[in-house]
Amino acid sequence: MPKFIIHGGKKLRGEVRIGGSKNAALPILAATLLTDRKCILKNVPDIEDVNTMLAILRSLGSDVNFRNHTVTIQTRRIRYDALPHALGCKMRASVLLLGPLLAREGYARLPYPGGCVLGARPIDTHASVLRQLGVKKMPSPKEEIIFRGRPCGGEVILPEFSVTGTENALMAAARCTKKTEIRLAALEPHVQDLCRFLQKMGIKIRGAGSHSLSIIGVKNPRGVLHSITPDYLETGTLVLASVLTRGDVTVKNIVPSDLDALWNLLREMKANFALGKNWVRLKPTRRLVNCSRLQTNVFPGYPTDLQPPFVVLMTQAKGQGRVHETLFEGRFSYFPDLKKMGARIEKLNPHEALITGPVKLRGGNVKSWDIRAGAAMILAALAAKGKTVVSDIHYIDRGYERFDEKLRSLGADIVRLD
Repeated sequence: MPKFIIHGGKKLRGEVRIGGSKNAALPILAATLLTDRKCILKNVPDIEDVNTMLAILRSLGSDVNFRNHTVTIQTRRIRYDALPHALGCKMRASVLLLGPLLAREGYARLPYPGGCVLGARPIDTHASVLRQLGVKKMPSPKEEIIFRGRPCGGEVILPEFSVTGTENALMAAARCTKKTEIRLAALEPHVQDLCRFLQKMGIKIRGAGSHSLSIIGVKNPRGVLHSITPDYLETGTLVLASVLTRGDVTVKNIVPSDLDALWNLLREMKANFALGKNWVRLKPTRRLVNCSRLQTNVFPGYPTDLQPPFVVLMTQAKGQGRVHETLFEGRFSYFPDLKKMGARIEKLNPHEALITGPVKLRGGNVKSWDIRAGAAMILAALAAKGKTVVSDIHYIDRGYERFDEKLRSLGADIVRLD
């Protein structure tokens, strides 16, 4: 298995450019199934999850070309006979195929989705959304999900602020000319980017960026040229890496308003940084003060995917801070490895913990438990004394493009061993 070898203690310096958002690229790739016309997507990250989605789309009959972060894709006809079970259940995002398949074909049969183990992640929200749109869930083997029926519009009230549930609702309604109202919708930046893509297809959407969406679809959506929004999660990870190492780094091609919750916490911790129109400059911070409380929430609250790397930063700040993870009960799985490196963490319950700092982290052998926990262990290794080996980095490959190369360009001592 590939691994990263990291020698910590290096201050990051220089400039780095953020790539396209994984969480925006995946639903937009799925949405290309809504039309039989050609779509061209730019700024697509070349990461494992994107390549898995493209492989799934090829098996469904899509003609795909992916080169230099540009995907050219056209699906003239959809087929189900060639979709490998192992491929379809490889990641959670395969559930995003339900909406466009039902909108176009009135039928969807997929392997049960997989992905990072972050706790219970059933498809009940998706089934509820589709049922409210007039689609029936059919009996199926345990390892498959089957839905039948064409979405017919109307009112959809999500049982929770689900990102993928909102995205499936948008895509399911995209070819229905009857008005669809979606209430309690998620409004994360990647949901908004999907709305922009669908609008270019000719679909009328009102309320993008709010919890109430109104959609009037079209029978024959247009082909689209679209550029994927920058990845605010990669932005946050590299920002935290710079602050953690007392670095001097400029992060470019960002949307600052996507991370308002992060900037507020960094100000509370007395971090030294300046924001521009599409960049942030992180300057060396001599002394960090721990934030009183880090609480994850749906957007525009603090993103759960940036909780693990922020906890690493909290271990280097003076005082005690509380972490409250509101979304996933499995998000603290990286705690034992971080404690092995010297972190002082008191887990109060599956959703809350106390972090006391500053501590001197030391290198060791740790693993990547999921995409974001893997990034957190790399950040901990950058701040630690000595050598750290991070294994199971296939998780990191799923969400970050050339993460080690970007860190090396900033002066990090990190080597990938395949």
